[in-house]
Amino acid sequence: MPKILLVEDNEMNRDMLTRRLARAGYEIVHAADGEEAIVKAVDETPDLILMDLSLPKIDGWEATRRIRAKDGQAGLPVIALTAHAMAGDRERALAAGCDDFDTKPVDLPRLLGKIETLLARPR
Repeated sequence: MPKILLVEDNEMNRDMLTRRLARAGYEIVHAADGEEAIVKAVDETPDLILMDLSLPKIDGWEATRRIRAKDGQAGLPVIALTAHAMAGDRERALAAGCDDFDTKPVDLPRLLGKIETLLARPR
């Protein structure tokens, strides 16, 4: 069962996504801010990260850059998630090291397709 690190500071979003992803067959671990995400990206050895961009302490862009800089994490797939999609956010997320970008509210079939595509890639 692939493990996803869900980085989301909104408890309702985190709970909803956790239930939906678990029903789809994924093991979910959580981080509520960018600092916790950086630690869990190493400690929990996830297969993929869903990274909210608007986070307390360290935002999702910076957390992704720091995760990418860690040994063994360069190939870890990261999908950026944001509720406030502004012009340039996708490009900024990709430049920070995210592999893909999606918006909230989450369209689950679309997100699952992106997850499956990234998990199928060789690391």
